[in-house]
Amino acid sequence: MAQDRLTLGVAARLSRYLQVLTQAKKMGKNSISSQAISEYTNVNPTQIRRDLSGFGKFGKRGVGYDIDILIGQIRKILRTSGQHNIALFGAGNLGLAIASSGVFADHGFRISAIFDVDPDRVGTRVGDLTVRHYSELPNVVVEDDGIMVGVLAVPAHAAQMVADDLVASGVKIIFNYSDALLSVPSDVTVHTSSPAVELLYALYFYLT
Repeated sequence: MAQDRLTLGVAARLSRYLQVLTQAKKMGKNSISSQAISEYTNVNPTQIRRDLSGFGKFGKRGVGYDIDILIGQIRKILRTSGQHNIALFGAGNLGLAIASSGVFADHGFRISAIFDVDPDRVGTRVGDLTVRHYSELPNVVVEDDGIMVGVLAVPAHAAQMVADDLVASGVKIIFNYSDALLSVPSDVTVHTSSPAVELLYALYFYLT
């Protein structure tokens, strides 16, 4: 099963489990039960155990799962072991929040380049990176073939242009924080993050 391509449902749930495990580790926990994971994800404990048992025996009855071991195993299953580089577009308030949050670093992603078009932002420092002008995108991505993901923290009207340029430069994964509906080739994956949509999703389950 681990050698096969995961279904979207399994991949989504494993990613949610990984998020909980990572936060639990940061809180100093060494083990966690399927019931505890369920409380944070709203996934039935039986489903959690079924998802994980399909890849091996990771837990112990009455003890739970070793967090370090399970994090490593899920990363292998999701094929995200190691470090992956990200290019961030937009050094405004949202972009700076993303760059400083550590949300990507917790899961093995490193922001290796930040781009903007605002002359007041280009050349400034964000952590250990210097904000580059957007025109440098093709050269940076071509020179650093480790960039796998483009993160868009730009206004909606600019998002499609950035997506087009990323596709032209060979990037296959785009994480979109704008409201724009992006049109990309079928071999490019786009994930759009919308707090409003997540809130509607949560509200639906609360009301029903």
